[in-house]
Amino acid sequence: MTIVLDAGESSPQFHPDDPRVVPPLPEPAATPRVQLDRVSKVYRGSRGTVPALDTIDLSVAPGEFVCLLGASGCGKSTLLNLIAGLDRPSAGTVTAEGRPALMFQESALFPWLTAGQNISLALKLAGVARSDRPGRVEELLELVRLPGTASRRVHELSGGQRQRVALARALAQDGSVLLMDEPFAALDAITRDVMHDELTRIWKRTGSSVVFVTHNVREAVRLGQRVVLLSSRPGRIVGQWAVDIAGPRTIEHPEVAGLAAEITVRLREEIASHARTR
Repeated sequence: MTIVLDAGESSPQFHPDDPRVVPPLPEPAATPRVQLDRVSKVYRGSRGTVPALDTIDLSVAPGEFVCLLGASGCGKSTLLNLIAGLDRPSAGTVTAEGRPALMFQESALFPWLTAGQNISLALKLAGVARSDRPGRVEELLELVRLPGTASRRVHELSGGQRQRVALARALAQDGSVLLMDEPFAALDAITRDVMHDELTRIWKRTGSSVVFVTHNVREAVRLGQRVVLLSSRPGRIVGQWAVDIAGPRTIEHPEVAGLAAEITVRLREEIASHARTR
């Protein structure tokens, strides 16, 4: 099913078994998995109008990992909501293949359900037959490296484990597009680094297209094949970088640090420019 919402040097060698190695950029595809054409979003309330996004053009290819960066309030989360079909643009067109899955900063697991039941509920909503759900739950827990935890309650899981279950729940929707809104921001540095490796491994395994929102520039360069920078509100695309860095990639990788520094300079310029015009 496709959701369409209208208004009112050479590539690095790819090592599939190393979770720190990001594949080369995909070839241009005739049909992107996500397409935004001149998308704008304006919120209206009792205090007037608030422009959130302004004339966004963005394509995400099959299997591509795109990271969105920008200052707080620049419309990154709004953009994800539009792609997910949770909101409609004020102008322009949003096209997304299938039913995009959305993962948040907090795990948002139902605390009265076990880890397995949280995933099973997503499978039910995706139309998976009851008899097939237990096996599929175990497969997904194996994929996120939490085998044997289906019966554990949410409060028995660490923060990193909760995010793994949340990722398994998102994957249970079996969509070709995964939307992630700062999913690792609340984790400590070591756990976050582990989750970077795990996400890269799972992304390569599933072939999903990923749109990943973050405030952390190094995280964006560590994970993404492309980094897209949004301006301060209203959000406009003001810069894009293809990340062609031979692996294994880590947060400390000198090329990761170098590109992150370049992007940070541009981000600071954008924030300063916005402050002068307010």
